[in-house]
Amino acid sequence: MQKTSSCLVTKLQHYVPLSETDRALLREIEKSERNYQAGQEIYQGGDTNKELFVVKRGWLISYADMPDGRRQIVKIHHPGDIVGFTDIALKDVSTSLCAVENVVLCPFAKQAMDEVFRTSPRLTALLMSLALRDQVVLIDLLRAMGRMSALERIGYMLLDLIARLRITSSELTDRFRLPLNQTQIAQYLGLTNVYISKTFSRMEVEGYIRRDGLHIQILREDRLREMTDFHNRYDDIDISWLPSDGTQA
Repeated sequence: MQKTSSCLVTKLQHYVPLSETDRALLREIEKSERNYQAGQEIYQGGDTNKELFVVKRGWLISYADMPDGRRQIVKIHHPGDIVGFTDIALKDVSTSLCAVENVVLCPFAKQAMDEVFRTSPRLTALLMSLALRDQVVLIDLLRAMGRMSALERIGYMLLDLIARLRITSSELTDRFRLPLNQTQIAQYLGLTNVYISKTFSRMEVEGYIRRDGLHIQILREDRLREMTDFHNRYDDIDISWLPSDGTQA
């Protein structure tokens, strides 16, 4: 199949320039591609942790099922993400991974990170920074879900999604495609389908958003940021401590 451009390179270059060595390392971990259909399970929680995945195309969700059958979605994955990096120290994966739509993933063995660690301390530090940043994002989300109304939770989710998507899509303005259905959004935000449906309708009536099929346009982004106290953790990170790439004299 024809390979698509690397969203991972685009994402990382948003933060630091990549050397040719870094690009070669990333090309190596993205050299294989697998296609998965919408709704297909890539792995389940408790499976042996052998591979990581670069998301090349499409959206996925990581989730955990409760003993009573309820599902909690803990992470939404976009092109440019590395899935499984936070589980790299575990023998078994901690959550299940499912394709929301048709996706293309680049699988690579955990051992492949050895070459990155040995060859490029700067790239290693950047990947670690982004993984640790995601833990802060999770704390932000948990705090938000514990104190916000349904409208604020959905607003927070939309702000978080569009902030992430803008990193790999510089042309993105206030409108983006949201392939998640109401059930998946409810499982992510800890709400019911009825709340999701009613709240989206209310947000349209009150002029916060406009919906067109799978597309969402955020009309009052500043107001939603103010209401939810949203902090964009994606646009900028502290790179002052990263090791030199070795190109400077």
